[in-house]
Amino acid sequence: MMLCLGSMVIAETPTSLIEREMLMEGLAMLKKIRGTDNVDAEYEEILHACEMARQVKQPFKNLMKRSSRPQLVIAIVMQVFQQFTGINAIMFYAPVLFQTIGFKNDASLLSAVITGIVNVLSTVVSVVLVDKVGRRFLLLEACGQMLITQVAIGGILLVNLKATNELGHGVAVWVVVLVCLFVSSFAWSWGPLGWLIPSETFPLATRTAGYAFAVSSNMLFTFVIAQAFLSMMCHLRAGIFFFFGAWIVVMGLFVIFLLPETKNVPIDEMTEKVWKQHWFWKRFMDEEEDKKHSV
Repeated sequence: MMLCLGSMVIAETPTSLIEREMLMEGLAMLKKIRGTDNVDAEYEEILHACEMARQVKQPFKNLMKRSSRPQLVIAIVMQVFQQFTGINAIMFYAPVLFQTIGFKNDASLLSAVITGIVNVLSTVVSVVLVDKVGRRFLLLEACGQMLITQVAIGGILLVNLKATNELGHGVAVWVVVLVCLFVSSFAWSWGPLGWLIPSETFPLATRTAGYAFAVSSNMLFTFVIAQAFLSMMCHLRAGIFFFFGAWIVVMGLFVIFLLPETKNVPIDEMTEKVWKQHWFWKRFMDEEEDKKHSV
């Protein structure tokens, strides 16, 4: 019901309006979003991008071009990494997890509710800070926080479950606190930004096709993790948290070396200001330019 009501009041984006040739409405919305009437340059850029997008008849074919490789790789990898943080495993099976470490049924469900509330509230942090501190900062901060909490939870369970096969009340409460810290860091970083960054990086000509790959990757690996988690928890026990911790290290390295900052970069200027300036991805753009000049 909330989603339905929200869909009735959410504003259209300027790009969407201009794509549907509602030019005056698009211009008015752009002025409203920017808070100024001085948007002529950006408006012309959106007009040009929409016109170029209309000329593309086979977006999936265009997505396979070398110049689309950076956006496609980042979109898919962000979705895969989002699942390999271990968040869905914890959220899906929080009652089972808490019951396993010694909580009774009601306490397990209550703990799961608490982590759900933390997840929702922490997402607000991303809404407030993402355009102030940048995408990379939030992702890297979260990698550090998630790694610490995963290793701490794994260490606590490894020591206590090996000795007694259950946790004392005080230790179990600390595990819940650590899980909440883990969930909060995910909720202001890899959760929302896993969807935001792909939407920013694809040009209009391939955005729909590119986002289809991103969503499909997310659903596929959500299924894989959901199916594998219980068996992994039974076999690895506390080691499951070290498994996800290792993936978080890989995610951090990916952000440091391969994920450019997209804060305050208009979508239409992404190629010039981001991809052609990045130490690794620029080679895909440069080679495409060489092919154009050689034709």
